[in-house]
Amino acid sequence: MTEKRPPNPRTILHVDMDAFFAAVEQRDRPELRGKPVIVGADPKGGRGRGVVSTASYEARRFGVGSAMPISDAWRRCPHGVYLHPDMEKYARESERIMEVFYRFTDLVEPISIDEAFLDVTGSARAMGTGEEIGRRLKRGIRDETQLTASVGVASSKLVAKIASDMRKPDGLVVVAPGEEAAFLAPLPVRRLWGVGPKMEEALAKLGVVTIGDLAAIAPARLERRLGTHGFDLQRLARGEDERDVVAEGAEAKSLGQEHTYSRDTADPDRLRATLLQIADAVAGRLRAHGLRARTVTLKYRDEDFHTTTHARTLDEATDSGNALFRVASELFAEVHRGKKVRLLGIYASHFGEGTPQLGLFDEPKAPSPADRVRDEVRRRFGDEAITRASLLGRRERRNPSDKPPR
Repeated sequence: MTEKRPPNPRTILHVDMDAFFAAVEQRDRPELRGKPVIVGADPKGGRGRGVVSTASYEARRFGVGSAMPISDAWRRCPHGVYLHPDMEKYARESERIMEVFYRFTDLVEPISIDEAFLDVTGSARAMGTGEEIGRRLKRGIRDETQLTASVGVASSKLVAKIASDMRKPDGLVVVAPGEEAAFLAPLPVRRLWGVGPKMEEALAKLGVVTIGDLAAIAPARLERRLGTHGFDLQRLARGEDERDVVAEGAEAKSLGQEHTYSRDTADPDRLRATLLQIADAVAGRLRAHGLRARTVTLKYRDEDFHTTTHARTLDEATDSGNALFRVASELFAEVHRGKKVRLLGIYASHFGEGTPQLGLFDEPKAPSPADRVRDEVRRRFGDEAITRASLLGRRERRNPSDKPPR
């Protein structure tokens, strides 16, 4: 039995401390407050060859920024206060800040000493909306450390990270579910992950200046210029980012596999066979890892390179290829509009141990006899040694898009 309602959107926070190293120094040395403070790799100021680690907001008004050579910073701001970094002190402060994060969720993914992603989806009932949690978190950091943080709240990591940078310092920007593309559209394309100076120049030659331009450009034009990387960028430009917040030390969050056809196809039998083949492969990996999954995600790309992902959460976790195939087929029927298909993929997620917690008189569920035989034959003789009758002559050859577990 499956639920046909769409999954609830995630609530993800990106927390970024404001001018962290410089703010710590200004807190600890009141005489520095209000002054341009440049924390760099050389205590000799402009006479050295170090780089700027952090510049206070007072210093940024003079054009001083992170990663700038100290000599350049000195020319722009000779009256600034230049300090050698005290990494041990900053690390201690970072630990205190991370402790605040864990008051709100266990799903904390530190990105650096002064920023992290938090998935607070499961905290809503006890702690309120994403905006409310963001405000409480900012207040907790201030109370604990006397420092300020900027927070972005969104349904994805990408949008949350961009949002956190919009109103620094001490900002809080919330992007409601469904508003991601509109929020991103007017921003310069360089704000996207994966767009550096060279990529920005290449996109400009296509007339792409804003993220909205990138979202709207014809996929075929993008492919001719950038290859398959362009499709990933375009998905991000539309606000489509399914990456999970991965807690430190956490296991992989999903297992999956994709297949890209050498030629786009609309053959229903071939499409069905591909889904069945992938479902069996993913189910086999689940059983090999002793896992059962509750969420099944279909990835679908058509001949126009439009890519979408649709997910469904089951009432009961499974490691069955038949169950994965059934749900993936239903999702396929919902998204397929008769166009030729370029790529299909199935991902299984939201899993724990293979044997779920049982009631007092419940019997543990084991793989079906057919699955046990299939797994044992493949273990001994390889993946190609056994296949379903319905797949005879229809197995797709492996290609570079067949992805290992992530």
